[in-house]
Amino acid sequence: MPVVVVESPAKAKTINKYLGSDYTVLASYGHVRDLPAKNGSVDPDDEFAMTWEVGTDSRKHVKAIADALKSDDELILATDPDREGEAISWHLQEALTKRRSIKKSTSVSRVTFNAITKEAVTEAMKNPRQVDMPLVEAYLARRALDYLVGFNLSPVLWRKLPGARSAGRVQSVCLRLIVEREMEIEAFNPREYWSVKAQMSTPRGQNFEARLTVLGGDKLDKFDLANSTAAELAVQAIEARDFTARSVEAKPASRNPSAPFMTSTLQQEASRKFGMGARQCMNAAQRLYEAGLITYMRTDGIDMAPEAVTAARAEIEKRYGAEYVPSEPRIYKNKAKNAQEAHECIRPTDMGRDAASLKVSEDDQRKLYDLIWKRTLACQMAGARMERTTVDIASGDAQVVLRATGQVVLFDGFMRVYEEGRDDVVTDDDDKRLPQVMQGEPIKFAGSLQGDFDKAGADAAVLSQNTSVLALQHHTQPPPRYTEATLVKRMEELGIGRPSTYASVITTIQDRDYVRKDKNRLFPEDKGRIVTIFLLNFFRKYVGYTFTAELEDQLDNVSAGDHDYKDLLGQFWRDFSAAISETSDLRISEVLDVLDEALAPQLYPAREDGADPRVCPKCGTGQLHLKTSRTGGFVGCGNYPECNYTRPISGEGAEGYERILGEDDGDEIHLKSGRFGPYVQRGEATPENKKPPRSSLPKQNKDYLPGWGPNDITLEQAVTLLTLPREIGQHPDGGVVASNLGRFGPYLMHQLPDEEKPIYVNLKETMDVFEIGMNRATEMLAEKRANPGRRGGRAAAKALKELGEHPDGGGAIQIMDGRYGPYVKWEKVNATLPKDVEPKDVTVEMAVALIAEKAGKKAPKKKAAAKKTTAKKTTAKKTTTKKTATKKAASGTKKADAE
Repeated sequence: MPVVVVESPAKAKTINKYLGSDYTVLASYGHVRDLPAKNGSVDPDDEFAMTWEVGTDSRKHVKAIADALKSDDELILATDPDREGEAISWHLQEALTKRRSIKKSTSVSRVTFNAITKEAVTEAMKNPRQVDMPLVEAYLARRALDYLVGFNLSPVLWRKLPGARSAGRVQSVCLRLIVEREMEIEAFNPREYWSVKAQMSTPRGQNFEARLTVLGGDKLDKFDLANSTAAELAVQAIEARDFTARSVEAKPASRNPSAPFMTSTLQQEASRKFGMGARQCMNAAQRLYEAGLITYMRTDGIDMAPEAVTAARAEIEKRYGAEYVPSEPRIYKNKAKNAQEAHECIRPTDMGRDAASLKVSEDDQRKLYDLIWKRTLACQMAGARMERTTVDIASGDAQVVLRATGQVVLFDGFMRVYEEGRDDVVTDDDDKRLPQVMQGEPIKFAGSLQGDFDKAGADAAVLSQNTSVLALQHHTQPPPRYTEATLVKRMEELGIGRPSTYASVITTIQDRDYVRKDKNRLFPEDKGRIVTIFLLNFFRKYVGYTFTAELEDQLDNVSAGDHDYKDLLGQFWRDFSAAISETSDLRISEVLDVLDEALAPQLYPAREDGADPRVCPKCGTGQLHLKTSRTGGFVGCGNYPECNYTRPISGEGAEGYERILGEDDGDEIHLKSGRFGPYVQRGEATPENKKPPRSSLPKQNKDYLPGWGPNDITLEQAVTLLTLPREIGQHPDGGVVASNLGRFGPYLMHQLPDEEKPIYVNLKETMDVFEIGMNRATEMLAEKRANPGRRGGRAAAKALKELGEHPDGGGAIQIMDGRYGPYVKWEKVNATLPKDVEPKDVTVEMAVALIAEKAGKKAPKKKAAAKKTTAKKTTAKKTTTKKTATKKAASGTKKADAE
């Protein structure tokens, strides 16, 4: 029967269900080959020849496919319908050909489908094609470029900037965006301005708010009320006048729905609505796709298949009524730059299935599916109709005018189902509802804004005597830091990266400790700043936004078959290798001098007293210089080691960075940043005291314990941390019981007099370190000693049901209550119960089938172990093989690939 190969076992299982027993469906488990992580894998001197290697984990999967081809001579490559999927198919074909599993007689074809449904899969099987080589060549070009940049630029970073870990073609440009945004924020000078509002009332006693727009007959601009004096005069001018409704204008307005999702917009909306990171979003989407619930999730297309549009319109009419269906279907144009890489939008495969009807246990998947389903229906719904009203309220002399705006939703349309989120919430007066106001009628002051005044604070507001008029102080705000959503949006605007790369790039710069994520915002670490400034000074071209975007366009041309990929690589390598050679000759001191000068405005801002900003504030004589360490860049005194003054490059007291929290018992308590994150330290390291007391900030799961993060920690909390380990008390059998925070979380520690080493017990809650009492600690330690094989003293799994002896013998079959759910246990086999099966419903026959299925997956391991009994024969065989191979090599015969 034909052998069909897909990427994942989940996808294989779904497709096998549709194709039936006439096909053998196997998984490649992603890419089967990659470039070895060593120099020479891409050879620029040999027309960029690339050396590929089958991964250790992939060998067994390639072998399984090869074994299946022994009994059938037809191979169908059904990997994902994008550049990466095409590359996986090409790699499989090449690897199988190399090991002679594909012969001249073997029929090899390629099929693609945008959704894993029975209709899509069976239709794809009717339309096979060959591997698309232009797409493969685009993959090869990208892979070679990333390799050449990484393996040539990263060593330069290691040598010139201790602590820097890597650079990349796209990741370094992404990092530059975050660093430059931070520098914008630091250089920002806020500007003061004031606004004035009044609480007014119609003759019918209905209150509403209006804002000052004209003063002294002149229209007010944003900064016209520049201080409290001007604001107070404006309040007095309003309070002293009577007002009438000069004009009332109502205009119809409409809003249309957003386009359906593509990869970048899905990541943005998942971040806005659920706080999902790009990788978390794509993992959930991948599982939904493999389960056949949504179409392919890596796409830059927003067009929708005609049959899907028809189904969506029918579902809208069924659920919400005919008035919500527009007269004509909405058509969204595809934004893909290359039609070969364009796919349909991300949508449900069945419009009639909402999130409530799915059997999905994972919360991320359920929320994401609900988002995709609602967005898809909304994009084909009628627009919302509104009425926007503007009321101008003028004084008798027309010197003062107040304006009130609001809107009424006449028909909600698509808004009944879905509204797109915003990256940064902005208050909009247009969203307020206004009471009925008639032109020419008198408008009076009414109500009080005292509550708003109290919230604003006395130094930031001016309130009229009748409390109906209020002036509020504002300051202009710096641009907000990027979230993952806004960063993806900006990268998309600049043309940097492609849908399949966003998640991995953003994850990489966080894994490299170049960027940290705090309250969903991305902050550059000092290490990330230094790397960015280094690249901007020595490799500016290669972290340029325009250069990177143009390179992406050229790669798109390769995938379209309009450009030779080796010509592209040659043009890039010629200039890049020259830049590498120039920088390799520089000494570290020369590099730091250049960076010191480039960063001078940020490192050494002018002091209020006019003193030299480079003079060390601690010793008063040394000059401050930029220095580097394994943990990143910092500013230090030139008189080291006599003066050990240091501070982060972002300045004293910078948000989330190192600072002095205060003094305790004559010692300064510092908050510092290290390899494993922020920590507190008592005093400074000196030649006499090289390792002063330190303690990491406590975490609960992956996040900092609420109130204990680097931006929240107080002196008192730091001193408490520095007292760890905490002595809880004397154990009844001898020895001190203590609690502490370790690299892997909170724990208890105790050693009995007759024990060779201490016993450690994990604590569930971080605060238990400070609060757990002696009775509970003793109980947990006793439980751990009674069950030494289990981590943290966790209770043994409980038997929920006894099913009796296995038909083959070997002991009883039990249904156990495990950490991750119920499972069947027999001998050493543990088989998880399907999610839709209750333990009480499991029969002996069902259990035996589950055990057999699980044991079958373990069979290869048992077979391998059995070979140990014939060690002599195996050794002899290996020796013979080795001699034969040597003989063949000596005679010039090409060695067969043994993968």
